[in-house]
Amino acid sequence: MSKLLEQVFAEVEKLPESEQDDLAMWLLDELKSERRWDKAFAQSGVQLEELAEEALSENQEGRTFVKSKTTERFRKAFVVFVAK
Repeated sequence: MSKLLEQVFAEVEKLPESEQDDLAMWLLDELKSERRWDKAFAQSGVQLEELAEEALSENQEGRTFVKSKTTERFRKAFVVFVAK
């Protein structure tokens, strides 16, 4: 266990048992959710690749538009990510 996680658990031990249980349930739910997302992405790799190629094609054909500076930064990052 990492030092940081040990520190977190040391703080959690100071909480009332009901709050510890709430935190534990939240953490377990988050871990389960992450596993589900990992599995879903692993199973949908081909679909995601096809959607990315379609999005890039639409962008290159000028069929997309920028809604905001944040959207533009995301688009640039997405293009770089997909191109790798």
